[in-house]
Amino acid sequence: MNVRFLASKLDPVNQNKLSSRLYTIIKSAIAAAVLPVLFIYIMIAKPDYQLMNGLAHIVLPVANWVGDVITWPIRVIGDTAENIRELSNLRIENEELRVRLDEALRDKNTCDIAILENQKLSRELDVIQSRPQESVLADIIHDNSAFHHSTFFINKGIKQGIEKGMVVISTDGILVGTITDVAPSFSRVRALTDSNSSIPVRVAGSEVYGFMQGNGSSSPTMGFFSDPEFQPSSGVKLVTSNISGVLPNGIMVGDMINETDVNVLKPKEISRVVVLKFDTQDEYK
Repeated sequence: MNVRFLASKLDPVNQNKLSSRLYTIIKSAIAAAVLPVLFIYIMIAKPDYQLMNGLAHIVLPVANWVGDVITWPIRVIGDTAENIRELSNLRIENEELRVRLDEALRDKNTCDIAILENQKLSRELDVIQSRPQESVLADIIHDNSAFHHSTFFINKGIKQGIEKGMVVISTDGILVGTITDVAPSFSRVRALTDSNSSIPVRVAGSEVYGFMQGNGSSSPTMGFFSDPEFQPSSGVKLVTSNISGVLPNGIMVGDMINETDVNVLKPKEISRVVVLKFDTQDEYK
């Protein structure tokens, strides 16, 4: 009973306080709304400029505040709509830029492919134009590598003046092998990696000689060097030597991988070769 009695006593007090606050807020709002109207009335009906100037310092800030309160939802909606429009424009621009970027990447890839093909054709054309007149350009038509043997066939033969023992190089001027068999329209070439291949070489820029022996793997090996004090190392370049009268002098062979193994050009890495027909004692430049 005591609790209910106290609650009944307190509720009217809280209600009176709430009513008092609402009444104060309503009076303030009415005053804020009436002041601009009063100011306009005085300005039209009784234009006392001294009074108007005094009221302006009170009415204008209140009017601005009321205007800001009234227009706040409109301004918020307008700003939101503008942000949405800008975001939509940014998305459209991003999509356009993405399409242009994809097109540019496709064009770049096309250009890169064209440049590589042009470089390849230029190298081949340079060789065709600058190679000795006594030579034949041929295409590799079949790779016959198996077990310890590595041979391949080219589409030129006796009809084109090719003979057994002639030298085969790449269009870049790197030794590929020698002709072992000749038919009217094709020939067989023994690659440098063939186990029956053994060619005289020398260290480029020196008088250090040796023999490079194929072993059926991807890297032939060096048997020995004429200078016992020479220490072979990775990167040493080897060229052909004509000390045995089998090969022209000075054709690039490859470079040393380590003390014994040599990195050479494999038939599977090329598609076109040049058959040299000049005398083996001539120096290839």
